[in-house]
Amino acid sequence: MSKSRLKLTYNSPVILTFAAICLATVLFDYMTGGASNRLLFVCYGHANLLDPLTYFRMFSYVFGHAGFEHFAGNITLLLLVGPIVEEHYGSWNLVIMMGATALAGGLLNMFFFDTGLIGASGLVFLLIILSAFTSMKKGEIPLTLILIAAIYLGREIYSGIAVTDNISHFGHLCGGVSGIAFGTAFHKKKFEG
Repeated sequence: MSKSRLKLTYNSPVILTFAAICLATVLFDYMTGGASNRLLFVCYGHANLLDPLTYFRMFSYVFGHAGFEHFAGNITLLLLVGPIVEEHYGSWNLVIMMGATALAGGLLNMFFFDTGLIGASGLVFLLIILSAFTSMKKGEIPLTLILIAAIYLGREIYSGIAVTDNISHFGHLCGGVSGIAFGTAFHKKKFEG
């Protein structure tokens, strides 16, 4: 009887690559004393549309984080939920959903808010909502989907109105709404009981 050897696998290429880029970005920001985030990884509200970096920042802000704690919080959830979502929807579909969500958050921030947007929180909310769709069967709506959407989105709506902090609650909402839209579109036939 031969023993099989365990091997390490790159099981979730989109999620693992995204996490590695975020880690490199946090380390680079630390080495530059915060200059790299300010220049490349913050999507500024009411940005200068003549600045070519504005268009890069509309996407790149999801890779930047305000420090290691911010990074660890987002990436822990991303690594927990992301591989399940990537396996269910496929790597290419996930790239499209993450890119569209990042762009939507960046555009909303640029045109409607005065704050700087940084971090992958919106993408984490996207993944959390999408993960609730993974157990969906034809003609059924999982109660977990309703509860996750109500709790996460309800909390962000309340916090966005009632709480003054440095957290982009609209960015979280953008990710959650994107998750509902993409999950519903992907599972459209299952809604037709």
